[in-house]
Amino acid sequence: MIPPSLDDMIDKNHPVRTVKKVLDSIDLDVLLERYKGGGTSSYHPRMMLKVLVYSYLNNVYTSRRIEAALKENIHFMWISGMSTPDHNTINRFRSERLKGVLKKVFGKVVELLAEEGLVDLKEIYIDGTKIEANANKYTFIWGKAIKTNKEKIKRQLEELWDYTQKLAHEELKDTTPTSFGEIDSQKVTETIHEINRILKDKPVEKKMAQKIKRAEKNWPKILDKYDNQEKILGDRNSCSKTDPDATFMRMKEDHMKNGQLKAGYNWQISTNNQFILNYTIHQNRTDFNTLPGHLEEFEKLYKKMPEVAVADAGYGSEENYLFLEKNLILPYVKDQYFYKDQQKKKSSSIFNLHYNKEQDCFYCPMGQPMHLSGKRRKVTTNGHEQIYHCYTATNCTGCPMQGVCNKQKGNFELSYNHKLKSLVEKARDLLNSEKGISYRKKRSIEPEPVFGNIKQNKGYKRFLLRGKEKVEIEAGLLSIAHNLKKWSC
Repeated sequence: MIPPSLDDMIDKNHPVRTVKKVLDSIDLDVLLERYKGGGTSSYHPRMMLKVLVYSYLNNVYTSRRIEAALKENIHFMWISGMSTPDHNTINRFRSERLKGVLKKVFGKVVELLAEEGLVDLKEIYIDGTKIEANANKYTFIWGKAIKTNKEKIKRQLEELWDYTQKLAHEELKDTTPTSFGEIDSQKVTETIHEINRILKDKPVEKKMAQKIKRAEKNWPKILDKYDNQEKILGDRNSCSKTDPDATFMRMKEDHMKNGQLKAGYNWQISTNNQFILNYTIHQNRTDFNTLPGHLEEFEKLYKKMPEVAVADAGYGSEENYLFLEKNLILPYVKDQYFYKDQQKKKSSSIFNLHYNKEQDCFYCPMGQPMHLSGKRRKVTTNGHEQIYHCYTATNCTGCPMQGVCNKQKGNFELSYNHKLKSLVEKARDLLNSEKGISYRKKRSIEPEPVFGNIKQNKGYKRFLLRGKEKVEIEAGLLSIAHNLKKWSC
């Protein structure tokens, strides 16, 4: 005669029980501190977090669909304790309350996995993927376009000043040259004001008068707009107007199969046993710029660095090798030419030439010594300085190999980075060892299937929220949901 309870209607091994069990067992003080108390009663943050994690586990992402599920789905009713927050409450909790604290909650879940022996925090496999941002595809800001337009305004301003000098050559015969250097709205306003003062009683052509008037009205506003856009861009070359934190990247999963540029984020993860151990969101289009920041987040989360890092050739750079060496992490990271050299398909590059370390010189294919002629420094976008040694052949005139090894004018020259070569050789020795081969085989079945599961099985190919901080929340919810789903299986 007594109606069945919701608990009786849910299987003992259902994933919803795993979500409830795990999130009930971890310390959520970092989240509870967000609530100051007072005011009207609110839904408990632990319940709201369980609902959100279980929603992402079941491919339910929008706040309105979550609201409907809380009233229609017995699993949602059970985990929420029959609470029915509306979509505004759900969205506000996800966007505001979880900001800055979800990463710590994620870390506590991973530590439980480590205690159960399901993951090993000493060995990590790193990879990244690009996820489309919730941004308009056709409203964008390009850094190069801003520089081009500012140069165009500068040239037109110089033309106006030259015209002014011609009409008032006696008055301006002792003025400085017409190059203005870097321009801004204040400099343009002052220059136009000076032009108007000088040409006040002069016979100005109608076309030039209109141009001066248009410049006075529009150019200062345009330059102020460009300055604000450059501040938003920072070190990037592009961003979206609807989501300024998103950078335009080439997406592989484009429906037209032509790799269109779309606003997106670079999502990096570390995995072990196909569980996500760390996640970070980056605005860089390439992977090699993301590794130091990703590992620093790992250390911040678990108070220690991993002992082994395994990654593909997208992370093989001098800066990354030095970072791994400094933090005592074994670098099982391929370099750009790893596969080419493994397959013995060497190009006509410096790796074909014999190097004499004692005399610090290379020998070309004809045996001619190439001595050090100078050094060149290169600074990366992250501020890392690379030193290249330049070597030049003595005489290439009449050499029978000239058309093969030297396609440039004059004697053959090459730039060689000794530091990078040394780091690459150490990494290759590790990669070609018995353990390194095992890591290389395992890498392809570690992070890549995780991204495949999220993108294909969960259908998550586009973020719902805007802004880097909110996108990190979505990545965190997806990561926790993935780990708990795998744990329950």
